Amino acid sequence: MPRPWIRSCFPVLALMLLAACGREQQQEVEPPRPGPIEEVMVTAPPPPDAAPPAQEPLPPLFRDIEKRTFQFFWDTTDERNGMTPDRFPSRPFASVAAIGFALTAYPVGIENGWIGRRQAVDRTLLTLEFLLESPQGPEETGTIGHRGFFYHFLDMRSGHRYEPWVELSSVDTGLMMLGVLFAQSYYDGDDPREQRIREVAEELYRRIEWPWLQQRPPLISMGWYPERGFIEHDWTGYDEAMLVYILALGSPTYPVEPEAWTTWTQTYDDSWGIFQGQEYLSFAPHFGHQYSHAWIDFRGIRDAYMRGRGIDYFENSRRATYAQRSYAIENPMGWKGYGADIWGLTASDGPQRTDQVYEGTLRGFRHYSARGAGIAVAFDDGTIAPTAAIGSLPYAPEIVIPATRALVEQYGEYLFSSYGFLDSFNPSFDYDIPLKTGRIVPDKGWVASDYIGIDQGPILIGIANYRNDFVWDVMKRNPHIRRGLERAGFTGGWLAELQAQDEAEALDRAADEAGAADATDEVDDAAEAPEADRTSTVAPPRGG
Repeated sequence: MPRPWIRSCFPVLALMLLAACGREQQQEVEPPRPGPIEEVMVTAPPPPDAAPPAQEPLPPLFRDIEKRTFQFFWDTTDERNGMTPDRFPSRPFASVAAIGFALTAYPVGIENGWIGRRQAVDRTLLTLEFLLESPQGPEETGTIGHRGFFYHFLDMRSGHRYEPWVELSSVDTGLMMLGVLFAQSYYDGDDPREQRIREVAEELYRRIEWPWLQQRPPLISMGWYPERGFIEHDWTGYDEAMLVYILALGSPTYPVEPEAWTTWTQTYDDSWGIFQGQEYLSFAPHFGHQYSHAWIDFRGIRDAYMRGRGIDYFENSRRATYAQRSYAIENPMGWKGYGADIWGLTASDGPQRTDQVYEGTLRGFRHYSARGAGIAVAFDDGTIAPTAAIGSLPYAPEIVIPATRALVEQYGEYLFSSYGFLDSFNPSFDYDIPLKTGRIVPDKGWVASDYIGIDQGPILIGIANYRNDFVWDVMKRNPHIRRGLERAGFTGGWLAELQAQDEAEALDRAADEAGAADATDEVDDAAEAPEADRTSTVAPPRGG
């Protein structure tokens, strides 16, 4: 149930005033241009007192969004086992991907003073131990996963596979494991419970048998069903599978070989091109440009593919975000509401799977579906998801901040509620037909009735990373993530800084060890010298 502070939250008029009060002049930022950008070469670690570049302060509205979105994960997660629902308030099952976002959300709450560290430690350890101790195996029922992987959807109470249609998922396991490894790096205290978090996180990661899903090596399959075996589709083309390959490459126990990354990136070329004036590696639903980036800072680091293209994956997501906005401005399908400040297509809820006549043309609409605009496969039925824009805050704040304000001002009364933004809305859909979820609002169209965990997560993490690189900086300390990136061929940027720092620390240690050895030799020499020699350096007593 919602907490008391939520039940007494500001009325919508106050939210609009809050947004209006934050209308300080935005700094003019030049949009991305096609072509390569200069690569920053790092040869030495930054000075210890070097300050990170200052970000433009966010309007107060974002603090409210951040807190409400955090509260979604804290309030809806089951306190008995740590299972986080896929969606709320209709919550039939847990989502392992949502668990990964929840494990990342708790430290955001600590850093903002919304919960205590002990509260978060207790919730995190409960979740990790439940995941570790729940049964795994090839059986069709009664297990949480198999060979270290987890089923996509789990029963909220038992944690077992929810239904026969649920797959053992490589990418959803990966999203959960990013949260697990984030917890491992964040809880670095000497308290026995924090030590236990680190130990359990390590065990969960080490037992995943990544090569088992390489049924058509070196690519990795999307998953497996106990009833019918491996999914016939592998992860190919640019998408959220970046995180799958990086985690698989970083495994200390069951790693895949670097050729997996090389072969995967060789499937990119059909997705590279110019769309809406942006030259970039395209994936139409915007979550593909957000999920891996939520935990991993791709600024300044490049693999072989991106070195060849002359940009990094962060710049790629920035260009994709601008392309999303440009598509909405052009609005080729003539949907209502699209424009410079109302945009964002990704995987989200929608009104219903149905065909209806819209402005004289038969159009197809969907319920939950991937939506997007890009170079390759795309689908657009007029449904906009706030997470597509707000989760992109770190890439393009100059266009995301106005978009966020516009969402609150134009749709806030219907769209912005107890736990932040409901999943999606469709101003063009006002048909009088049965709906699977959501409702029709007069003169506003269809509005979702659920919050979805994997759409809430990018909003919360995006704001945290924009403010102070919080999630990114914690994950840079995780050796598994670093190893996965290095085995994928990433160089430069913060990876080069860490390598230079490691080398400097190694030299310091060597110097300290050499000094200690010299001191030991002097002591040994003194001990072996004749007594007369040992005392000859002592000044004789002075006479009176």
